[in-house]
Amino acid sequence: MEKIIDESIQGQSLNLEAKKNNARKLFIESYGCQMNFSDSEIVASILSNEGFNTTQNLEDADLVLVNTCSIRDKAEQTVRKRLEKYNAVKKINPKMKVGVLGCMAERLKSKFLEEEKIVDLVVGPDAYKDLPNLLSEVEDGRDAINVILSKEETYGDISPVRLNTNGVTAFVSITRGCDNMCTFCVVPFTRGRERSRDPQSIIEEVNDLWNKGYKEVTLLGQNVDSYLWYGGGLKKDFDKASDLQKATAVNFAKLLDMCAQAQPKMRFRFSTSNPQDMTLDVIETMAKHRNICNYIHLPVQSGSNRILKAMNRQHTREEYFKLIDDIRAIIPDIALSQDMIAGFPTETEEDHQDTLSLMEYVKYDFGFMFAYSERPGTLAERKLDDDIPEPVKKRRLQEIIDLQRKHGHYRTQQHLGKVEEVLIEKESKRSNTHWSGRNTQNTVVVFPKENYNVGDFVNVKITDCTTATLIGEAVGLSENN
Repeated sequence: MEKIIDESIQGQSLNLEAKKNNARKLFIESYGCQMNFSDSEIVASILSNEGFNTTQNLEDADLVLVNTCSIRDKAEQTVRKRLEKYNAVKKINPKMKVGVLGCMAERLKSKFLEEEKIVDLVVGPDAYKDLPNLLSEVEDGRDAINVILSKEETYGDISPVRLNTNGVTAFVSITRGCDNMCTFCVVPFTRGRERSRDPQSIIEEVNDLWNKGYKEVTLLGQNVDSYLWYGGGLKKDFDKASDLQKATAVNFAKLLDMCAQAQPKMRFRFSTSNPQDMTLDVIETMAKHRNICNYIHLPVQSGSNRILKAMNRQHTREEYFKLIDDIRAIIPDIALSQDMIAGFPTETEEDHQDTLSLMEYVKYDFGFMFAYSERPGTLAERKLDDDIPEPVKKRRLQEIIDLQRKHGHYRTQQHLGKVEEVLIEKESKRSNTHWSGRNTQNTVVVFPKENYNVGDFVNVKITDCTTATLIGEAVGLSENN
């Protein structure tokens, strides 16, 4: 399951520094996971070469694109409401073209053109290089669609345009697709099979970001721990590789080590991990390098072995506990976050209590929690009745959220009195006299601005906290500057 940026799917209009001689205007919005935001940067780069500069004003756009998420029904309904807004603008500006990108485009395909008459083109996650051809089709008065899933495409040869950037943090995609086939998840159907990107192209992108002043990179994939480069090809075909390919293969632990060594003053994060694929060599690599952050997003989805089996999760409750114990033995101050689904088909009160007891054992720092949403085409939709009443789903979800808030507060309290390194990312939302950044555990820290600047690594003494935020006072620049 892809990590959602927060409980309410967020849209964001993106701005690109104007490229000279580009006369056409692009308005692009992204919804859902971090991968979609990263993909939008790929799209902006491709269209920049086709004469488009981005705009933050919808009414000025010649082309409007919405990069969509299909992980929950709520996400799709949000997109449809946005299309209503686009339609109102298109009535004023009939020359404006509208396209749908991403997972929802891949899932619905040509059906989108039938259901939403405003839509001119539909483009799946692996077809963005075909955008120039598709736009030519649209300009000739024809609807355009390309949703063919690729076994090779990673966009490693495209330099992303950093959109709406703070100039400090950036995403770098390292894998695409997923092979795990969890019964609730549409990702294997909308993003295809797992394939990894050439590590050299990843290092080149990381180096380029450092040269441009960026201080932190998040390595992205539907399942980063499955990263495996042996010269090209799908992970499932690795057994057929030559002895030389196997001997020189790069797994995720080695990639992390390469990144950390390439830019020792740049911070690195990664997302998302899958418990069945997380190996301790990754944790040992994290412990080896100060510039790899002590934070792992490790979705579990349920605390019940019966439900985990119904979800086709390839780990048990007990195996998950052992993994948590092993991780904390190597990195005691690690921060962990979760994805949790309430009300999966056939879930009993006993299953729900198993989830709550798992949370009590781990005491996560953060959480991304949802009520089960049946997704068309998944095995759960085909084989299991969505039999948990909505009031029960909502009640169980609220109990999970309440427990996570309790644990979040417990975790933030552990930071009180400590001096922690914080990378300043932006001005605090609540005070223009305070900076906001994150520590190595990915917890937000706010503190008075004084004479510090965005992009500075600052040592901050933590003096107070809420359930999700640390409050402190700067004590000086970090040696990492």
